[in-house]
Parts: sequence; structure tokens; C-alpha cells
Amino acid sequence: MTPGERLPDLVHGPITRGTLALFAGASNDHVLFHIDSDFARAAGMEDVFAHGMLSMAYLAQLITHWVPQERLKQWHVRFTAITPLHAVVTCSGEVVELVEPGLVRLAIRCRTDAGVTTLEGEALVAI
Repeated sequence: MTPGERLPDLVHGPITRGTLALFAGASNDHVLFHIDSDFARAAGMEDVFAHGMLSMAYLAQLITHWVPQERLKQWHVRFTAITPLHAVVTCSGEVVELVEPGLVRLAIRCRTDAGVTTLEGEALVAI
């Protein structure tokens, strides 16, 4: 692994109401912004939008499709924008540093098909 090496992109979507309902049930996250259009609109949103943790789960899949889960040593992200209904989400990662022999730092992110970055962060992965 060398800096600049990219992980294969992982693409999910489009995000549907069914996707949101299934994730709400699986995660026990029933916040109405994600499942009730009337509630979301009354709060000034255009419609429901995806759970931030759904995109974070997609990022975890990106990494664990590249290496086994036990090699993911540490990671953190920050949420930068919402993921709207019907968006296609592309997760990507790139090696940015060889921290020590056998350990790399990745830059990771999620972007929608509209080009909006919704999550970004980094991970430490044993290789």
C-alpha cells in the first residue's frame, strides 16, 4: 500500500423510502425526519432524508470489502450534509499515509450523485 492508492468505490442507491424504513427498523432509529414526509416538510425540509448512520454503515462496508473487519483499528467521520431521498451514494477511500509498517491511514468519504460530500473522515487499517 502506498499513498494515493484508492479503494474500489462502493455505490448504494438510489435511497428510497423503503431503504429508510428498513434502516429505521434495523437500527431502531425512528426519528421522524427520516420516515415521515409531513413531519419533515413541517420542519422546513423538502422531504425525508437518509439517516447519517446509514451512510456511515456504507463507509464501513467500503472498508470491510477491502480488508477483513478485524483490520479496521480506528475510524471517525463528520457529517457534512444530508443525503436526500433518491440520491445515489458513492463511498470512496484513499491511502494517505503509511503510519507504520503494516498500518495505513485512509481518507474516506461519501458523496451523492449531485456531487455533495455528506460524510468525510479517516480510518486506520492494518494491512
